[in-house]
Amino acid sequence: MKPSEPPETMCPERLLMEHVTSRWGTLALIALLDRSYRFSELRRQIGRVSEKMLAQTLQTLERDGLVHRDAKPVIPPRVDYSLTDLGREAAEQVRGLARWTARRSAAVERAREAYDASKA
Repeated sequence: MKPSEPPETMCPERLLMEHVTSRWGTLALIALLDRSYRFSELRRQIGRVSEKMLAQTLQTLERDGLVHRDAKPVIPPRVDYSLTDLGREAAEQVRGLARWTARRSAAVERAREAYDASKA
């Protein structure tokens, strides 16, 4: 894909992969595995994400059928986010990758150091 190419022209599988593995998409999916969250709670849980970026991420994941948005008609408004069955399946896969990175980060760091030393 060229940098100027709109995402809609990407193949559907690649576009979905980008949504699921994006920085904020990954963190939102993993957080939502534990329970449903209100927007502000989810933002605090993820940390360091702007309101705009989280809103865009959740809207994208909702459109993809991975996140359910439940807006309750109360005052003040209450909106809860949770995973759909499809979203839970995707989140389990992403969490597996996150666990692998946590387990293997020391080995990756050693590989980086060896590589850098060989290039010096």
